[in-house]
Amino acid sequence: MVKNTLLQVWPIRAFDDNYIWCIHDGQSALVVDPGDAVPVLRYLEDQHLTLTGIVITHHHADHTGGILQILQTLKMAIPVYGPATIDIPGRTQGVMEGDKIEIAAPRISLKVFEVPGHTLSHVAYFANMQANVVEPMLFCGDTLFASGCGRLFEGTPTQMSQSLAKFAALPKNTLVYCTHEYTLSNIRFALAVEPNNANLISWAERATELRDKDLPTLPTTIGQELQVNPFMRCESKEVLQSALSVSGEASLPTSAHVLAVIRAWKDRF
Repeated sequence: MVKNTLLQVWPIRAFDDNYIWCIHDGQSALVVDPGDAVPVLRYLEDQHLTLTGIVITHHHADHTGGILQILQTLKMAIPVYGPATIDIPGRTQGVMEGDKIEIAAPRISLKVFEVPGHTLSHVAYFANMQANVVEPMLFCGDTLFASGCGRLFEGTPTQMSQSLAKFAALPKNTLVYCTHEYTLSNIRFALAVEPNNANLISWAERATELRDKDLPTLPTTIGQELQVNPFMRCESKEVLQSALSVSGEASLPTSAHVLAVIRAWKDRF
């Protein structure tokens, strides 16, 4: 069998709306946030892939629940990378801001970002500038969604704002692999915040077409999120005006203040 040197990223569906991302080269595979072991093991078997590593963004069960069953089933010493500051059963290597994970097969280098907000210990993984990576890739768990962001279960609006700013600084062609198919509901809220955003209106049409065909709306890109995602557009005039209107405040001096208002609005939307 001839090895495919270009990496492929496949969404393994789990639960109602989770995507477990499988990064592979046709032979070796890395999986991101396996909340459920069964669909992962089935996909690996169907595609004749050897699992060489597991990458975890945060501790929630729908992202970690399949780790131990995968390890027990495969009976292999597989490295499991995850946040260093919280205990995750099965994790073998804790990662922190600035760490770089070098995977031999499939060949990929992942830079770690600490991105608190959804959880305090949340991390994301960024791959860029490699011969077998056509475009940069971001595996961001539940921090950033297509047209939305994660609920603030543990972190603060300031932390989430700072985390999203890290993503905003990445190349605009960076492919965004988040872990839930929340796009249509996120778009409905985004249109309430920015009803006159032409890019968002166009995206709503395209996303609806994809979901009508039962196709994923992911990956999106950083460039697109900067055009349509209200949580990454807190400095835009229409987002600010909507936030001021909803909050009743005379001013919202920082992006974090705006994000706090629209995140609370989204929670009750």
